[in-house]
Amino acid sequence: MKPLCLLPILAAALVWPSLAKNPFAGRWDIVVTPQAATPYPDWMELVEKEGGATVRIQPRSGGAREIKDFKLVGSHLSLNMAAPDAKASALSTWELDVKGDKLTGAQKRGATTVAELVGVRAPMLDRKPPKAWTEPEPLFNGKDLAGWEPIGAAAANHWVAQNGDLVNLDHGANIKTTRKFDDFKLHIEYNCPEEGNSGVYLRGRYEVQVEYEKVDANDKFHSMGSIYSFIAPAVELPRKPGTWETYDVTLVGRHVTIVRDGVKTVDNQEIPGITGGALDCDEGEPGPFYIQGDHTGGMKYRNITISVPKK
Repeated sequence: MKPLCLLPILAAALVWPSLAKNPFAGRWDIVVTPQAATPYPDWMELVEKEGGATVRIQPRSGGAREIKDFKLVGSHLSLNMAAPDAKASALSTWELDVKGDKLTGAQKRGATTVAELVGVRAPMLDRKPPKAWTEPEPLFNGKDLAGWEPIGAAAANHWVAQNGDLVNLDHGANIKTTRKFDDFKLHIEYNCPEEGNSGVYLRGRYEVQVEYEKVDANDKFHSMGSIYSFIAPAVELPRKPGTWETYDVTLVGRHVTIVRDGVKTVDNQEIPGITGGALDCDEGEPGPFYIQGDHTGGMKYRNITISVPKK
């Protein structure tokens, strides 16, 4: 989607001021409101890199990606969102203005505005772990979908309680808890078939990947046990499609620890921002757990329990 009708955008190092003076530096939670369509969450990060700066965007779905073409003039930032090999007809740009801790702007195709953009600085969420946690309580009773509900009405719901398991019979709706959580310890067991693809979203915003697609289908940032696109597991475990495995996930603020099948694979790593498919970008607020059902059927989950900070 690289524009053919624009003058080449100057290299970042030539146009980017000192980050100390750059009003866009940092992370931003953004709501995109398309013309006559439902708003959806997005995310942007601008950081110093190799003497210049780099910009990352988390689109509505898929992985975060670096935006290489950008230009800053005062408090106005222009981003070329197009893929390098895109046709001129696919031109897409973000035009952003900043004032303090707020962004406003528009997504454009050529001169036409196709969406409004509003953003705020993402919260730090840098806090200490609690001194104690509550005893684990079940989120799934093994008998029915009490405490869970499908997300949206566009896709058919194929989630059922079957033989004590939470089963997705076919690809369709995602499903989420009716309760919301802030910091927590989650235990969840999953059974992913060969070529299965799902995910468990923490607070409805950060996806822990669950997949056994073909061996070379995903890199380590998009494979089993990753925080999708952001954090890769430090330890690679054997593939075990069609068998029961476990995740024990601790999330405090932005910092996540993941123990998979008894092996610590992510150790207190910071999650930069929302991942693709997030329900919202209100990162400072509690959120539900949600499980993907829109990729493949055949996924099973069981023994889902939660502990929260003890008061």
